[in-house]
Amino acid sequence: MDPELRDRFMGLWNRYFPSCELPITFELSNRDYGIPEAKPPGTWRCVVCDLARVRKGRSLLLGPGSLSCSGAQYYLGYVKERSPDFRYFLSTGKPGSVRGERYKKSPELVDELTSRGTFLPAGDRKYLFRRWDTLTAADSPDVVIFFARGEALSGLFTLANFESPDPHGVTCPFGSGCSSIIHYPLLEGQGKRPRAVLGMFDPSARPCVPPDILTMAFPMRLFSRIVDTMEESFLATGSWGRVMEKIRGGAPGGKND
Repeated sequence: MDPELRDRFMGLWNRYFPSCELPITFELSNRDYGIPEAKPPGTWRCVVCDLARVRKGRSLLLGPGSLSCSGAQYYLGYVKERSPDFRYFLSTGKPGSVRGERYKKSPELVDELTSRGTFLPAGDRKYLFRRWDTLTAADSPDVVIFFARGEALSGLFTLANFESPDPHGVTCPFGSGCSSIIHYPLLEGQGKRPRAVLGMFDPSARPCVPPDILTMAFPMRLFSRIVDTMEESFLATGSWGRVMEKIRGGAPGGKND
């Protein structure tokens, strides 16, 4: 990680998004991080809840032994095969054996959704999560993740579309909370024109974030380009100046508790 990029972004973020929460990042690698791998919780736990500590500045290392959620095991690339009852779990349920989340109307729709998925194997690599201001020259983040309110999301969304003629510079795929900040941004990063990913609409993950927070995750290749264009973008206009006044005044978009 280039410390100059890290510091330059922090200066621009503080200027144009006053008091807004810094993003977190993750790197997928098999190098020695010098950080103990997180142990799995005793019961089911959403990965998004674990990231609360990263948002407060504490680094976190996740591997296959850290996850108690089968969805996270799939979307982080450690277990490819879905449970035979997954089709019922995500839809109608199975009387007497499987509770249905009713996120899809029928098991058949879940089957089609699963068949269209792209599995990204992690192998023996692990995920290192850090807050942006704690990155060092030795770090090499793959994805930058913002937990943000409406006004900040407005700015991030517009930045994501700033250099593209395509109106779909941001994508919002259906999936778990962890898929929207880990799996899909990694997948976008493999494309020719990576897009940002808007997310955290999963009802199962919503208890892990404040009521008015969503996420936007950027593949690093896209994010570094955005930092280079921030000063020539709409952020320097009076239109954004009025949004900054809302942020400073504590309206949605300001500092997260």
